[in-house]
Amino acid sequence: MKKRKIWRLGLIGYPLDHSYSPLLHQTALVDAGLTGTYTLYSLPDPQQIAPLLEKLRTGELDGLNVTIPYKKEVTRYLDGLTTSAHAIGAVNTIFWKGGMLIGDNTDAPGFGQDLEHSFRGYSHSGNHALVLGAGGAACSVVYALLIQGWAVTLAARRVSQAMLLSESFNYPNLHTTHWEAVSNPSFLKKFSLLVNTTPVGMAPLIDQNPLAADITLPAGMLVYDLIYNPQKTRLLQLAEKNNAKAINGLGMLLQQAVLSFEIWTGKKVSVEKMRQVLEKKLESEEER
Repeated sequence: MKKRKIWRLGLIGYPLDHSYSPLLHQTALVDAGLTGTYTLYSLPDPQQIAPLLEKLRTGELDGLNVTIPYKKEVTRYLDGLTTSAHAIGAVNTIFWKGGMLIGDNTDAPGFGQDLEHSFRGYSHSGNHALVLGAGGAACSVVYALLIQGWAVTLAARRVSQAMLLSESFNYPNLHTTHWEAVSNPSFLKKFSLLVNTTPVGMAPLIDQNPLAADITLPAGMLVYDLIYNPQKTRLLQLAEKNNAKAINGLGMLLQQAVLSFEIWTGKKVSVEKMRQVLEKKLESEEER
């Protein structure tokens, strides 16, 4: 009788105290009918990365996710990058294929898929998006929007950071603006989609908002906040108050996890089952 494979998966980053990845991937393993573990590898020292990746080369591990602060750092230890990982310059999924350690980025397609799913059937005018922030999360979001055909304007408190991101992609329909512009309602009217990639409003600082609390958003605007804890940020509350369509980042988190799991195992799993488990977990935490 053939011995049942035990999948050994995990996450590299630091710190990892509040990661939901084990919950998501254990749910995925059960849904796929597989046996395995998903371990958090909290690495305070970057020099700990190489020995752990060696376990992928030897078959001791089957796949790894990567989160902050190592999404860029890890690329120098890999043998190759997928097209999206190379374009974004960051990796969140590592796998072994053809004798090579490959880095992929499922954040971008995860966001793109959830954006299409969340706003399917929702009428909006134009395809001009305003992205708040120019950090690592913004890189994935901007890439996903550009390949979907959106014109994108970046607004960041550090204009130099936004310009560097824009130059790295070198797309004619990618522009930057100064942060103060987002306080102007007439400026916001140019956009049919607003995406917040900053951590402003994330727990425990849930009373913060990247926009002024009294600003008027265009009715019918699509507002996507990558934050999912809390599930309804001050920005999303403002969006609903202005009759805009509001979506949090829970779907992106789920979609990128599902894509990573499929890369490792070849198995497609139910996003909805993972959503139910995570929403229950988040609701219990918000009630505390």
